[in-house]
Amino acid sequence: QVQLVESGGGLVQAGGSLRLSCAASGMTFGGYAMGWFRTAPGKEREFVTAISPSGQRKNYADSVKGRFTISRDNAKNTVYLQMDSLKPEDTAVYYCAAESSALWQIRSFDDYWGQGTQVTVSS
Repeated sequence: QVQLVESGGGLVQAGGSLRLSCAASGMTFGGYAMGWFRTAPGKEREFVTAISPSGQRKNYADSVKGRFTISRDNAKNTVYLQMDSLKPEDTAVYYCAAESSALWQIRSFDDYWGQGTQVTVSS
């Protein structure tokens, strides 16, 4: 069956960096756009960033633009989220998601979701 497994979360001080990974299995990875979302305590899930199946197109939430970078390695079935200049408000559980349709372009991901990884940024 399809699995998306996130890793790389942890505790970091404000201004620091973390790199999240999401390893996919059981799917034709190159046929899916991949996205990262996050859920902060007491808040609804929000879109962070997404990347097209080929990796050529990316989009970012305004709150992370210029600080976060999404990338993917289709040979390794893995998508990455490089997070720099982290702020306490970035504290959340981060989820990766996969979408096979063009809906990813409007930030809609329905196909597969991972279990999430906790990111905590201390001030």
